[in-house]
Amino acid sequence: MAKSIKVKDLLKPSLFTQITGDEESLEREIYVAEINRPGFELAGFFKHSDFRRVILLGEKETAFIGEMNRESQLACFSKLVNDETPCIIIAKGYPCPDILKNIATKRHFPIFLTNQATGRVSIDLTSALDEALAAETLMHGVFLSIYGKGVIIRGDSGIGKSEIALELIKRGHLLIADDAVELYHLGQHIVGKAPEVLKNLLEIRGIGVIDASKMFGVGSVLPRDNVDLIIQLERWLPSREYTRIGVEEDDVYEDILSIQIPKVVVPVTGGRNMSVIIEAAVMNMQLKESGFDSSKEFVNRILENIKRSNKQ
Repeated sequence: MAKSIKVKDLLKPSLFTQITGDEESLEREIYVAEINRPGFELAGFFKHSDFRRVILLGEKETAFIGEMNRESQLACFSKLVNDETPCIIIAKGYPCPDILKNIATKRHFPIFLTNQATGRVSIDLTSALDEALAAETLMHGVFLSIYGKGVIIRGDSGIGKSEIALELIKRGHLLIADDAVELYHLGQHIVGKAPEVLKNLLEIRGIGVIDASKMFGVGSVLPRDNVDLIIQLERWLPSREYTRIGVEEDDVYEDILSIQIPKVVVPVTGGRNMSVIIEAAVMNMQLKESGFDSSKEFVNRILENIKRSNKQ
């Protein structure tokens, strides 16, 4: 089922004044995040118009409407004001054209006025719609902010994800979600947060559920963050080859809602300090982003030593 948001839940009465339409018109559903600035439609071209978009009229559109004759306005507004269009917003304090207002009143269609600048309205509405209508999924794991990077720690049940998260929180990192992470595709990023029922909570086997914000302070939790790295914990298998130098294989990514997220596989065995290893993985990622690759540096040192040996 396609996600949607109602007109009444999108537009705040403090910023938008409704001048036409009844209460029922505010129940109209919005299914797409894009805003329509109807330049081509005002010129009479409707062939590729998507009427599911919120229509925004600014200074240019209002000026163009002022140049249109009565017949052109009637023909254009009769098409724009329909059952599929969610609403029309007129920005920058401009009045609603009389013909548009009359058609909207007869059809109980919602029109709103705002004093905000057209660009600001467009940015704010697109952002709100993008978040409300974003594609989403649920991933099992622990989500923390480590050195400013959003890191999801995944692994089989009982492998110790929550215990590692507890240690990382004690070391100053921030908890976002434990056990389940809600993921949303916003812009070019994947944003994660905890389901409302699990917010700030951490489950530790043998102890139960603890509230991290109460135990470690409100500064130990974060409501949401971008997902920058996935760390997959796996039980150590002697028969499997694991990355040692860092150049054995190409970088690994995991597809989440059509966004490629870097992924690191870390074997778990007794005696390994997993919280320190995870911190090191995040710091190594930050070094790579700054242009420094420790693995390549190691290989270059070996090559330099070989060259020096050959010259001797």
